[in-house]
Amino acid sequence: MTQLRKGSFIKKVRDISMSSALTLTLLSGAVLIPGCSSNEEDESAYSYEETTYSKGIRSHIKEVSPGEFKIMDEESVSADSSVAIVTYLDGHTDSLSTSAAKALIDNEIRNNNAYVGHHSGLSSMLLYGGMGYLLGRNSGNGYINNYRSQQDEQRSRGFYASPGAYGRSQTAVRDINASRSTRIVTTRPASGRNGFFGRSFGRSGG
Repeated sequence: MTQLRKGSFIKKVRDISMSSALTLTLLSGAVLIPGCSSNEEDESAYSYEETTYSKGIRSHIKEVSPGEFKIMDEESVSADSSVAIVTYLDGHTDSLSTSAAKALIDNEIRNNNAYVGHHSGLSSMLLYGGMGYLLGRNSGNGYINNYRSQQDEQRSRGFYASPGAYGRSQTAVRDINASRSTRIVTTRPASGRNGFFGRSFGRSGG
């Protein structure tokens, strides 16, 4: 019979215990996979804030003389119902979606950069009314806010047909702000070792 020194026997018992503990850990699914350390997550991940609004705008615009328009009324609606309803002198109407309104605003900015907002054309009504406010809240449209900020409040009132119309517009703007919801989105490259992991945290309020 092979004799074991006391120290050697204790070492073997310790090795067996550690091996058993590792086996139990593997079976329980609690083992940490290499490549998922917090340091590596920080290196491959990035976060951004995503903002959405559940409320949108319905803007009623009327041609009051050839080529001259006024905002007659504005109200808050669900975001997917946002529209600018334009009535022309000949009586026909157009319904402009947010994308159509943005195209007119972009064209105005591109072609009349120095004079944006210095006339009463349809694009100015869209840019400085509730539609422009709504579009400026969307990601990537910060340049719209830059042009809006060039108009002081007194001049902005002039785009509306009456003080009452302007007041209702401000109520609609407050409704839009109150519907603001943001969440922090963390993403990782799909090709990276951490591509399977992602988290998002939400919060609402303005």
